[in-house]
Amino acid sequence: MIIPYVGTILGGLVPGELVVIHGSVPDDADRFQVDFQCGSSIKPRADVAFHFNPRFKRSGCIVCNTLDKEKWGWEEITYKMPFQKGKSFEIVIMVLKDKFQVTVNEKHLLLYNHRISLERIDTLGIYGKVRIKSIDFISNSLQGSQPSSLGITKINTENGEMPDDSQFGVPYVGRLNSALRPGHTVAIKGEVNKNANSFAINLKSSDSDDIALHLNPRMKTEVFVRNSYLHDSWGEEEKEVANFPFSPGMYFELIIFCDAHQFKVAINGVHTLEYKHRFKQLEKINLLEVTGDVQLLDYKLVLTHPQPVFIYSGFCICLSDLGQCLPSLRSLYNITFHELSKEWNRFW
Repeated sequence: MIIPYVGTILGGLVPGELVVIHGSVPDDADRFQVDFQCGSSIKPRADVAFHFNPRFKRSGCIVCNTLDKEKWGWEEITYKMPFQKGKSFEIVIMVLKDKFQVTVNEKHLLLYNHRISLERIDTLGIYGKVRIKSIDFISNSLQGSQPSSLGITKINTENGEMPDDSQFGVPYVGRLNSALRPGHTVAIKGEVNKNANSFAINLKSSDSDDIALHLNPRMKTEVFVRNSYLHDSWGEEEKEVANFPFSPGMYFELIIFCDAHQFKVAINGVHTLEYKHRFKQLEKINLLEVTGDVQLLDYKLVLTHPQPVFIYSGFCICLSDLGQCLPSLRSLYNITFHELSKEWNRFW
């Protein structure tokens, strides 16, 4: 792909969409930028709603900004530098109604609140010293798709009804509309509070106080605790993860897949952990509890699907719905769609 690149975003950007960019950084790179623009005018220069600008001088940084009426606003600078000269990268930009959320190489990087209306963005520009292999726009998501297209069933609340608004009060307890069993997945959408200390997601039994799975991310210490509460006592904590997956203010889609021996957990499409069952009576797990410093936006029970379901950065997409997005998708366990379709039973 020739740089500079300027291309029209067909249909514009909508909340729930992903922009996925694969490329590499040349050895002599000093900077490059990805701009979400309002048109492509040069004189006067088009407004830039989101300017994402990695710079490699000294220890490196990423500068984000907005150009409005040919004037730059205040810079938001991130000193985490996930890009390396001579190395390939994957940028995933999730479009949310109030912000952009950026992940690089499967690690959350930053949030950028909209300063210009999302509806005005119609052009993507990439400039500077960078090599781009592919750009994909993915709009089919757990967030935006109709439940019927994904074989998803809403989870009932305690009184059997779902709230009309898009946010549930926390602390929250909801009843699953069927008992959990191998092959079921619980999918949870939420947003970590801006000044969050910790929150918890629990899978429980209504027959007792037992907690089969306790997920407890602690933002201040960046520790992700897992445990079970059985017979009025907490067990041994499990804490090891390759990368702490949460950050204050971050939107997330958390997938809990239940198989015969363990739970498998992914956050925003990245397989994060496995937790062997300590509570053996899976058929008695029928409650979801959410507490702490988090907004619960939605949750669903995904029944066993007759076709493979791919997870891409939190997006749950049935094989029959992938269409032209297939080449850019990866499964929950980072195998190709060909491998997953052939070896579905072995991985699930």
